[in-house]
Amino acid sequence: MRLTVTPISTAEHLAYIATQRSVSFLQTPAWGEVKTEWRSESLGWYDGPRLVGAGLVLHRPVPRLGTTLAYLPEGPSIDWAGDLSSWLDPLATYLKAHGAFAIRLVPPVRTHTWSAAVVKAAVANPEVRRLTELPGCADPIGARVTEQLLQAGWLPQSPDDGFGVGQPQFKYEVPLAGRTEDDVLAGMNQLWRRNIKKAARTGVEVTVGDDLAAFHELYVHTAARDHFTPRPLPYFETMFSALRAEDPTRLSLYSAHHQGDLVAASILVRVGGRAWYSYGASATAKRDVRGSNACQWAMIRDSLAAGCDVYDLRGITSTLDANDPHVGLIQFKAGLGGQAVRYVGEWDLPLRPVLYRGFSLYLRRRGKRLRTTSVGSLT
Repeated sequence: MRLTVTPISTAEHLAYIATQRSVSFLQTPAWGEVKTEWRSESLGWYDGPRLVGAGLVLHRPVPRLGTTLAYLPEGPSIDWAGDLSSWLDPLATYLKAHGAFAIRLVPPVRTHTWSAAVVKAAVANPEVRRLTELPGCADPIGARVTEQLLQAGWLPQSPDDGFGVGQPQFKYEVPLAGRTEDDVLAGMNQLWRRNIKKAARTGVEVTVGDDLAAFHELYVHTAARDHFTPRPLPYFETMFSALRAEDPTRLSLYSAHHQGDLVAASILVRVGGRAWYSYGASATAKRDVRGSNACQWAMIRDSLAAGCDVYDLRGITSTLDANDPHVGLIQFKAGLGGQAVRYVGEWDLPLRPVLYRGFSLYLRRRGKRLRTTSVGSLT
């Protein structure tokens, strides 16, 4: 198969996405509008006259070099099970000809999965420190993709714990395809089921609305409590405007109130058969009414009703060490049932090796890693 890569219109890109069950929202044309510090373009792979793949490319200019890093977060949407050279070679040719000194992509391909039961048992075992120490269920496609990328000269970029400043290599996901609400509830641990019931019993009400200012105030409070840097309100305003203009059902804001007080809020994003818990916030006061659990359950129920195949809770680290402050994240998410998933991770292809080495050296000397795009607080 001889493929060609060329720019496509927003309409063509969206028409292709509409034919796919699983395309990341980071690969939608609207995401390029959210990342205002990047220049974006939609590219298509053609087999003759037929569009067979698509991807959103974000171009990050490098000061004084007159060139860009070309970044494809959680993409592109191509046939990763086949011969990757037929897909990635024309991509590299096109991007090099249009001024990129390197490509960074994040294949949406799994390498391993671990069930909630396995994760729970491992957390209780002091001898197990990381997910990668467990056997897991290996995905042969992920192994082939990794091998082909290495052979083609791509360089792995994900840190050892899989949780750098770009896209997380480890995620937590709840399968929804073919399941009912009762099935999903049965897959949760006892604490999660009890907290959902408690939220309902104490009068927590979850609504879907548009009060971004209230969400952001609670989000900033959460950031101060949990020690992460919050995004500014204009970022969320741009995100809501861009994604909803592309599709009114793309993004929803869930708010949990108790006796008039906002106790939790979450952002849900949906594309095709996949839904993402993208950002979350919770009040320190009234935590005992379990507003966060109520928000999660409302989002899962709506994702089921929309026919989604997967509910994606985004990133986790690989740690299972009880003394690591990040272990609470995987414990919280594993309570929903589902599975921990390792993906292939981030990969770089130097197109102009001298520039790439100089750029990498510059970042190391300044003690920084290139910030690509990070989605969501992890609380």
